[in-house]
Amino acid sequence: MNFRILFLFSLVFLASCSQPEKKTIPVIGFLDLLQDETLEQAKTGFFDALKAEGFDENKKNIEVIYRNAQGDQPALIQSCDYILSKNPDLIATNPTLSTITAIQKSKTVPVFMMVSPRPDLAGLTDKNGKAPGNLFGVYETLDYIDTSIALIRKIFPSAKKIGTIYNQSEPQSVDALNEITNECASLGFDLIAMPVNSSSETQLVVQSLLNKKIDAFFALPDNVVFASMEIIVNSCDKQNVPVFTSEEGLVKRGALAAFGADMYQWGYQSGKQAALFLQNKTVDGLFPEIVKYRRKVYNPEKAAIYHVTFDSSFVSVKK
Repeated sequence: MNFRILFLFSLVFLASCSQPEKKTIPVIGFLDLLQDETLEQAKTGFFDALKAEGFDENKKNIEVIYRNAQGDQPALIQSCDYILSKNPDLIATNPTLSTITAIQKSKTVPVFMMVSPRPDLAGLTDKNGKAPGNLFGVYETLDYIDTSIALIRKIFPSAKKIGTIYNQSEPQSVDALNEITNECASLGFDLIAMPVNSSSETQLVVQSLLNKKIDAFFALPDNVVFASMEIIVNSCDKQNVPVFTSEEGLVKRGALAAFGADMYQWGYQSGKQAALFLQNKTVDGLFPEIVKYRRKVYNPEKAAIYHVTFDSSFVSVKK
């Protein structure tokens, strides 16, 4: 009789060991495309928002699975697959290509985007214009770029020729290029745009633009630009060509001025949404929303170099 009881107990024990371990805390995946100072600001904002709502990896009440593809698209796909294999409660994506990859890979796990364009601009809506049901977080439109280009005319009234680079494989970069092309035409600028496929090409392409005697360089919201901003700034500074942009984070890295979203606040806004999901355990009431915080900023060190002053509508930022 005792042997039968022992045998049954062993079966129960083995069966319990074979069951998958239940998660006791939320698992958060964070999918980054590349290591970049500007994108890092958004990531910091995201996790600061979670901490403000009580979700902190240091307190061991969440588990974070972080993957960075280092700018490699096959690695990005593998990184996303790895995160999904860990059965995350949500995935945070930074920037556009990470968002697109996560949405292509999962139709059920909530995706909280940042540093990404409106879903239709990213090619993520269906034929009826509806965004994926598991897409949340914060997006940007292209409307603000017009104001950013107009800053060049305001600060350098005699400027005529604007240079820029863009990545043909990035939807947001191509869309942004179309936007500034139209705005430059309306302001009477001659825009010279040259394609670039990776940061290793940036220096040669920017030098080619500088050889065309541009009056200013405009840094688009583009992952190649993000990855090689210091190269762009150093090359332009040597020939006394100011750099303008639509990204506040790039002003901290050496551009002269910008009108656009604060990257930290962008990530923070997305993190607040993610925290609501973790608190309520439902996506009811959540939806992709436009970035709330834009402002005009300038780099005081570059302002001194280019001998320009900014009125009180601009905020001074520096690294």
